[in-house]
Amino acid sequence: MKVLVTGAAGFIGSAIARAELDRGNDVVGIDCFLDYYPRAIKENNLKALRGNKRFSFIEASLLNEDLGPLLKDVEVVYHEAAQAGVRASWGRDFEIYTTNNVLATQRLLEACKGRNLRFIYASSSSVYGNTEQLPMREDHPTAPVSPYGVTKLAGEHLVRLYWANFGVPTVSLRYFTVYGPGQRPDMAFHRLIRATIRGEEFPLYGDGDQTRDFTFISDAVAANLAAAEKGKPGEVYNIGGGSRVTMHDVIAMVEILTGRAAKIRETEAQKGDVRHTYADTTRALNDLGYKPKVKLEDGLRAECEWIRSVILPLERK
Repeated sequence: MKVLVTGAAGFIGSAIARAELDRGNDVVGIDCFLDYYPRAIKENNLKALRGNKRFSFIEASLLNEDLGPLLKDVEVVYHEAAQAGVRASWGRDFEIYTTNNVLATQRLLEACKGRNLRFIYASSSSVYGNTEQLPMREDHPTAPVSPYGVTKLAGEHLVRLYWANFGVPTVSLRYFTVYGPGQRPDMAFHRLIRATIRGEEFPLYGDGDQTRDFTFISDAVAANLAAAEKGKPGEVYNIGGGSRVTMHDVIAMVEILTGRAAKIRETEAQKGDVRHTYADTTRALNDLGYKPKVKLEDGLRAECEWIRSVILPLERK
């Protein structure tokens, strides 16, 4: 089988590509290396992939690449490419989000019409906004509180309408804070672990009692593979890790795992940040057989080891 992974140099995209190669499939990756975080990290994500003869890579944007040849013989599209980040999506930068998260998705869907393939879309828990309905279910109202969340919800609407109108079998996965080795450097776990190891200050946005449902990268990848095989066309699934904890709890775990005291500077909550997330994954369990396997402490330990062995040496180069 041949699959296409967009955003293949990114955190989740590169992990999906590795998993599909491990299953013996051919993988085509595409990435335009948006400068949201250092290219060196993305190149490191690609290192293991480039050595596999069944992996081919194209550095290009979905906005201007000829997508027809790219999709030849492809049976599954994992659409992970996007401009990430809640806090950076305000103001003038919103245009970057609309072009890369909405227009690029629509252009890719157009190219998928009439082809015998399945389309897996990477959405986000950000689409729910600051709901008081916990745990969050897929049939709850969506009311994003960040421009980023608005663009991810727009993508969901696009993939659903391409299923309804053109029969493109699409599935949307709403990720709940994916973490682990390879995690983006702007995300809280990465910043906290790195700062604690280096003895640097970590800015804690809010009072520390906000909670997140954290999902380890291997669980998110397993959800994608299951969605490609068993996902119901037009459906949306929550992908959570069953590890809903406060930031205070996370800080305490990181201090134990690193053997160092974290230097915390409390600051005000940021616009676009939600207070709580908590996924009801019943639908994913019933349809996909999805059940998260990695406990938060084990996942944090793996990320700590990765930051020590990969990220800190990269920064010293």
